This record gives sequence, structure tokens and C-alpha cells, in this order.
Amino acid sequence: MNLSETIKRETDALFPEIVQHYRYLHQHPELSHQEKTTNEYITRFLDAEGIAYRNNIGGYGVLAHVRGEAFGSNRTIAFCADMDALPIEEENEVSYKSVNRKVMHACGHDAQTASLMGAAKLINRYRKDFGGTVLFVFQPAEEQSPGGADLMLKDGVFRDFNPEFIVKQHAYVDLHAGKVAFQTGTIMASADEVHIKVKGRGGHGALPHELNDTVLAASNIIVAMQQIVSRRRNPFNPMVLSFGKFIADGATNVIPNEVTLAGSLRCMNEEDRRIMLEIIPQVANSTAEAYGCKCEVTLPEGYPCTINDGSITEEVKSVAIELIGEENVTDFPKRMTADDFGFFTANYNACYYRFGVAGKGDVGKLHTSTFLIDEESLRTSTGLFTLFGVKIMQEQR
Repeated sequence: MNLSETIKRETDALFPEIVQHYRYLHQHPELSHQEKTTNEYITRFLDAEGIAYRNNIGGYGVLAHVRGEAFGSNRTIAFCADMDALPIEEENEVSYKSVNRKVMHACGHDAQTASLMGAAKLINRYRKDFGGTVLFVFQPAEEQSPGGADLMLKDGVFRDFNPEFIVKQHAYVDLHAGKVAFQTGTIMASADEVHIKVKGRGGHGALPHELNDTVLAASNIIVAMQQIVSRRRNPFNPMVLSFGKFIADGATNVIPNEVTLAGSLRCMNEEDRRIMLEIIPQVANSTAEAYGCKCEVTLPEGYPCTINDGSITEEVKSVAIELIGEENVTDFPKRMTADDFGFFTANYNACYYRFGVAGKGDVGKLHTSTFLIDEESLRTSTGLFTLFGVKIMQEQR
């Protein structure tokens, strides 16, 4: 029996345990920067398996590692999974429904973590068959800035290691369980929050000549922001600047002293991003001044673009074909969503792929109250990490 078939059988045998991990994590979700119970669950598992780790990196992050014993090698690779959940009230009626009110794993991070736990256990079994070191990054706070990837890097997550590359997988509701999808190049956009306060002297709506119309100024700032995107960027590079928050707490006949705007800038090119982050405050300030108002612009540090290395992606893809068959391996479209995995891809070669989680019925979309994976997807997500990790580390380079 070849390695692929052996790992497939071992993954199937471990499947009930992986589901148990998934259901516990799904039932006990925690928000970004608050993953204490999740951290404790993971570290108890690692202790039980005899897998070495370093704890509380960049918050509640964990870095586990398995050293191969077959031959001497300085080669190191890394796998990554997110841990955090979202502020959503779950509507699924399942036995493992979230017990934390208004907190839910609506993005599949519970499946990511359970899969990485399963892969760590299986790869540890094979440590006498390969050389080098396999790292397992359990990352907090992907959903909320400052992103956990950035915090872990700043906290020296790889101070004792130098991974050749990093691989991450993410749940994909547009693909059925048992299938995976790949893409190369810049696969997801950067993400930067844009916060603007427009200040002036409010007053009676019937006396506009005696006040500064902050609502009109703010409205024109939003229009001007859209013109930045249409007229100031390279038209060959995708970009989105959307504002979803406009608070003018006045009345039908009251112009407020202050209006608050908040939006998000998404770019598929880091140079475009840099330029836009310089232009946005300039245009906002000059527009506000045109209406006699002042403007405060805050641009918190966001997430960089997520970039897949072509060579590494092709290697993972070829192993996926070996494990589940070419008919179950496809491509996913690039899109303007973001992931703080971009901090890793900015520093290391990487592959970010998606594993299908859709079942036979309707599946709630990501970040909705009815999102729920088909648990059969955990066989693929665990098995692919395991097979790729063992196979590539058996190669003496």
C-alpha cells in the first residue's frame, strides 16, 4: 500500500476524534484576542500527544513542532490555522450549537483548527520516516485588527525556526466536501479601515448660512472617495473603497457639529495601496475645507495582500490530486476579501488554498448565522495536510 492510501486510511480511522475536536471548538467559540479556552484545549491535546510547543505567542497563539528522526535535515515547513470566531448569534439547531451567546464559528476556523490538530497527531506518528521539522501554527485573531499573524510575527513566532514555506487552508462554501481549490499570485486584497470625522459648527437646518454643513461636507467626501478609485488608480489593478457607516446624529432641522464615516479600502497591489493611503487624507481634508469644516482621518494598520507562491502551490496541488483525484481538484476565483495570512506571505513563500465544506443541502454563507460545514470535509482537510507534510519531508534536499 502506498503512502497516500495509508494516510487516507489513518485519517479515516482518526476521523471520529477530529469531528470531536471540531464540535467542541464549534460549541465553545471565542472572539479575536479572547481565545483563552481554545488555547487551553489545544495545548491539552498537544501535551497528551507528546508534541512540543511554545505558548502565548502574539496573544493566545501556539507554535507546535514535530522533528523528523529518519535523517538529519535543517529543512522546516509550516502549516497554519486560525482559532477565533465572530460576533454572530448562531441559528443552527445542532447538538454542538454555540454555548457562547452572540459568538459563533461562522467562518470555519473551528474546522481549520480541528484539521491541524488531526494532522499534527498523524504527522507525529510518522516522525521516524522523515527528516527536518514540521511546524503547526495555531493563530488567534484573524478576524480583527491587529491581526494575529502580524502579532505572532512581531512576537518572534519563528525565532527558533526558519520555515521554507507556510501552507494554510480555509473553508469554502462554494465547493462540496471532498474537493479542494487552488490559485496562484495575488489571491486576496489588502484591507485597510478608513475612519473620518467631519467637524464644524452645526445649527438650525433652516439657517444654513449661519453654520457649517457637516452632513453636506461628509456626503461630498464619500463622492470624492469614489472618484479617487475611478480617476487616481491604475485601471488595470482592482480596487474597492466602500463606506458602510455614516452617522449624522442631528434631526430633520438640526445639522450636527460632527459626522462620522467609516469604510474599507481593498487593493490587489501594494504600491496602489500605499498611494491610496496617502491620497485619502488629502482629499478628505480638502473637501471638508471647501465646506468650511475640519476633518480628522484615521487609517489603522491593515492587512497586506495575500500572495500565493506558484511553485509551492503547484506542489500542494499535485499532492491533492494524488490524495483525492484530479476530478476533485479545481481553481478558486481571486476576490477582494482579505486574510491576515498576508503578513506571512509578505515574509515567506506560501500557499493558501480552500477546501470544500458544502453538503447536500443548503449551506449558510461565510459570516452568517446558519454557516455549518459538512463534517466529511474534515477527512480531506486533515488528510491533505498530513500527506503533503510527510511526503515532502521525506525528500532529502
